[in-house]
Amino acid sequence: MIGQSRNSDTSDVAEPMTSPWLKAHDDPSAGLYTFTQCLSLADIHGDGDHKLVIADLGSGSVNMKLKVYKGTSMSSESTLVDIPTAVVTFHMDTLEPRVPAIGIASGSHIYIYKNLRPYFKFTLPSLPINQTERDIWNQVKDEKIDIATLKEVLEAVRSEIGESNMTTRSKKFLTLDVDEMISFANIHKVAPLKKQTVITCLGTMKKSMADDDSISCLVLGTESQHVYVLDPQAFTILATVSLPSIPVFMSVQGLFDVEYQITVTCRDGRIYVSKRGTKDVRPLVELLYQPVCIETIGKQIIVGCSDMTLHCYTSKGKIVWRQKMPAIITAVTVINLHQLGTTLLAVATGDGKVAFFSDKLKVDQFEVEDVVMAMKFGRYGREESTLIMVTSGGGLSIRILKRTARFEGRDPTHSTTSLKSTASAKLNVPKKTKLFVDQTMRERENSAVMHRVYQQDLYKLRLNTARRFVEAIESNQSPVSSSPIKLSVKVQGLGPLFCVKVELQNTSDKKTSSNLAITFICDSKTYSIENNFIQVPMMVPGSQYVFRTRVTCLTDQQNASNSIKVLVFELSQLNPLLTAIVSMPLCELPTANGTVLEV
Repeated sequence: MIGQSRNSDTSDVAEPMTSPWLKAHDDPSAGLYTFTQCLSLADIHGDGDHKLVIADLGSGSVNMKLKVYKGTSMSSESTLVDIPTAVVTFHMDTLEPRVPAIGIASGSHIYIYKNLRPYFKFTLPSLPINQTERDIWNQVKDEKIDIATLKEVLEAVRSEIGESNMTTRSKKFLTLDVDEMISFANIHKVAPLKKQTVITCLGTMKKSMADDDSISCLVLGTESQHVYVLDPQAFTILATVSLPSIPVFMSVQGLFDVEYQITVTCRDGRIYVSKRGTKDVRPLVELLYQPVCIETIGKQIIVGCSDMTLHCYTSKGKIVWRQKMPAIITAVTVINLHQLGTTLLAVATGDGKVAFFSDKLKVDQFEVEDVVMAMKFGRYGREESTLIMVTSGGGLSIRILKRTARFEGRDPTHSTTSLKSTASAKLNVPKKTKLFVDQTMRERENSAVMHRVYQQDLYKLRLNTARRFVEAIESNQSPVSSSPIKLSVKVQGLGPLFCVKVELQNTSDKKTSSNLAITFICDSKTYSIENNFIQVPMMVPGSQYVFRTRVTCLTDQQNASNSIKVLVFELSQLNPLLTAIVSMPLCELPTANGTVLEV
């Protein structure tokens, strides 16, 4: 059902008859917990079908997932080891087909995925440690001082350099009780002392060309008040920018090899701008309230603040306009309408409304059943203009912009009559071409034949589908068969050591299953299976049984992967009851020093 735009402010927006947005999908029970920085739209398989990539925060401490949506359903789900900060999709090479990579910022690492498989892990460089702090922990390691002295010295270091400049180990130690301090020091004193920072924001920047599928650099802000630009192929730091405060939101424009501009809002309430060739940044604007978002449209910088206002500044820091919103700003995204030659700004507010602005002029607005916490606009599936929204209750809403949509607002100084006369003007509709007329005549004359051919092809498709289904059942090439046993196989790990988890369930109501076994078939040159034969105990109806075995990848070639066949059979029969073919993931690539990356 296509809803109408609900615009209460008639002085800013002309009330349209129908909304330019089509409600493609609404799922209030999707169970998503994410923000705008953790949404991305990309053709991750190179087939022209753009997917929705979501870094789901789970409960905030556990169940973090990387979810991929295709159409109205989730097509893939992967577990994340830490809380994600942001997610981006970018091209890191020129190989064909042009498949983008997924970069997920989490903690002090950036996890790179290609084809939805772990590919690389970049770790931020370690920060220098205070010499006094390093020496005192070395003395604890050598058992030269006691816990009381360690606490006294660390408190002195904290008062001297500040808690933010200390290592995580020291900060954690000072928050513990006396009894817990002893066990904590005994556990961690042997490990080397490190000082790691974390990523606060993440973006991308085209390297040398502005094409959609050209190579992009990663731009990230850290808690140590730095902005790094990473090479997408070698993952080395190309440029470093020092900031006076911690970056929170970031917007990137331009090309790295030509000219670029990085606009950052920091926790001190200021906006900083860094350009190519400058290591020191200059404060552009000092805001009165904390920023909640930032976007750049052309040469304009638009910032949303916690006092429910939108501010627009020039690249030199001069105020252009200021717009008061009816409620707090929860999400902002840029709407690039190339077919209309214009760019809008979508702003979601705490009263459940989403407004669209062309400069200061509000051109459209609609309401959502819940408060929108994350938004992303772009190509989704085969549709060029799709707006993705995630609500505070975990719902997912997808709206598609009509191809006939026109965003025409009016200024309060203009009269209503002039607007009506403009809206009622006739459109210059092109005339029908000869090719169009000939095609219409052909379809009209041969409609019966065309319908008959279509029905024949449809029947053939159904017949071939039914034949393949019968063959799969007869050869037991399916995890579900006529027997009351259900098979599920999962692979855990990044390699070269994997864990294959086999789950069996007796779906019968009364009958038990016995004399079953599990075996594995694979290429012995590629994988080594620790337990190749597993005896299954008697299975009680309705219960689920889990079996695990370790699989080791034997080849040292990069990107080496193969499949493993899992068979479930009765000891008294030759043919298996169930069969599952597991596509093993790629092994983790070795680092420069020969060690294996750990995620």
